[in-house]
Amino acid sequence: MTNIIGGEFTARYTFLMSWNNSLDSYEAKVNSSNSAQCPVLDGLDWLYKGQPVFLWIIFVLGVIENVFVLSVFCLHKNRCTVAEIYFANMAAADLLLVSALPYWAVYISQQFYWPFGQFMCKTVNALIYMNLYSSIYFLMMVSIDRYLALVKTMSLGRLRRPLCAKLNCFIIWVFALLNSMPILLYRRMEFHKELNKTACLLFFPSEKWVIANHCLLNIVGFSIPLAIITFCTVQIIKALRDNSMQKLKEIQTEKRAAILVLIVLLAFIVCWLPFQLVTFLDTLEMYDVIGGCAVEKGLFVATQISTYCAYSNSCLNPALYVIVGNNFRKKSKELYKQLVAGRYGRRNTSASLGMNSSADTVRTSVSMSCQ
Repeated sequence: MTNIIGGEFTARYTFLMSWNNSLDSYEAKVNSSNSAQCPVLDGLDWLYKGQPVFLWIIFVLGVIENVFVLSVFCLHKNRCTVAEIYFANMAAADLLLVSALPYWAVYISQQFYWPFGQFMCKTVNALIYMNLYSSIYFLMMVSIDRYLALVKTMSLGRLRRPLCAKLNCFIIWVFALLNSMPILLYRRMEFHKELNKTACLLFFPSEKWVIANHCLLNIVGFSIPLAIITFCTVQIIKALRDNSMQKLKEIQTEKRAAILVLIVLLAFIVCWLPFQLVTFLDTLEMYDVIGGCAVEKGLFVATQISTYCAYSNSCLNPALYVIVGNNFRKKSKELYKQLVAGRYGRRNTSASLGMNSSADTVRTSVSMSCQ
């Protein structure tokens, strides 16, 4: 298989595949004879017209929803619980992701011309990768927190302190940044004479880097945290079914919180699992385990759909907090009343001060006229 650097690609194919995270295997295979004989990119109008609209919708909804979630967690008078600290960081990661989508919407609508410069070419893609790695680890920590709350209540309760949660979040952010370093190093702008366009592409030094990146996504970015989440989830469900614990008031509170966590976890897996499966199939194709024109076309379509599903999760989480999270709804109502009361109180204070000042002026005038 050919080296990614220095090869002449089929330009539109390379640009398209650089939009998603399965680009590397396609860029490596685009020199093969099968790529020329397999018309994968026939009828790209739906891509140029449909994807930008979808990305703008995710951007608008994602910004509004995640800013709302962060405002509730950060501005409420009560301190955040451990689980809320993780959810707040997850909302921040989702906000970073959706903030990068308008750049890609413009990129696709201009048929893969990148007008934003080298710095944004690297930064925008690194933000997407940071969300991929950080979100699932924040969910993993939420699962561990619920596990400690329901299963290891007495023995490991000290680990459920807010300070520990903040430290864990810092470690996860650093971990996500480190895993995004290959994108920062090897993503760059390049001018293509075929289309007379400057594109933002990912160029790994060799095919081994592509395979390593795919394995990193599948194993470190999904399989390991998913295994921990599965273990914690099974133990949480067992604890919730334990009749001897149902009478405890604290357990009932933890049960409601655990239900929200389980629903958010399910939504995350449903949204991101197709993307991870497509990445795995890409790796198999690079090793020639699977292949052929039908597979190539199928992976192309699956890549687009799985990318949509994955990015949609950034809009789905805040909606789940509102629909399922009783405590979150309570906090949001309290915050709204707090803000309205504060604003109304300031108006009353200003009006009262104005009335007092007017009264003092009248009294002074009357007093002087009497003298």
